[in-house]
Amino acid sequence: MIGALRCGRARPGRTAPDSITASRRSRGSATAELAASLPAVVLLLLVGLTAVDAVATRLRCVDAARDAALAVARGEPASTAHLPSGGRLAVSASGDQITAVVSAPVYAGWRSLRVSATAVAAVES
Repeated sequence: MIGALRCGRARPGRTAPDSITASRRSRGSATAELAASLPAVVLLLLVGLTAVDAVATRLRCVDAARDAALAVARGEPASTAHLPSGGRLAVSASGDQITAVVSAPVYAGWRSLRVSATAVAAVES
């Protein structure tokens, strides 16, 4: 009798084996679990994409700040630096050093963040 129960045979007085009844009870549970976890998955995807965008924007700011600092150090206009979209450039001179600060927005869907980068170059004679 115990072997018969393990094989999924019907018990006396029952119409379906336990394994079939259990599978009928759990039918649709995977769909319900996916529906419950979908908002968390979407939120994680949004955070991940925002982080990738922030890193890419930061790298563009670093390049633009370096280009602007070197251009001003050579006596050229700082406008030769390619700023990221919506970026701001601030250049200052202190003695024989030029400091360039570039900041740009990162749009996170619900709010905007700003990333920035600073570069320093020595004035060339």
